Amino acid sequence: MTSSKPTFEKAMKQLELIVEELESGTLPLEKSLKKFEEGMALSRYCNEKLEETERRISLLTADEEGNPVESPFGSETGSDESI
Repeated sequence: MTSSKPTFEKAMKQLELIVEELESGTLPLEKSLKKFEEGMALSRYCNEKLEETERRISLLTADEEGNPVESPFGSETGSDESI
């Protein structure tokens, strides 16, 4: 078994499966609690990945007239940087 983190898509799919299991109401209390804890961890992971992705895509700044201008994350001069 690998210790690497799942992709965002795999984590979301696993979270969906956990929600379905919990909503079914067929799990014993202890198993429900473990699934809930697993779901919360996956939810935090997905949220962190979304926030990281949002930061990487762009930062909003204002031009001289106060209008929002989109610029790549980490680029102060607007130069193109490879990832």
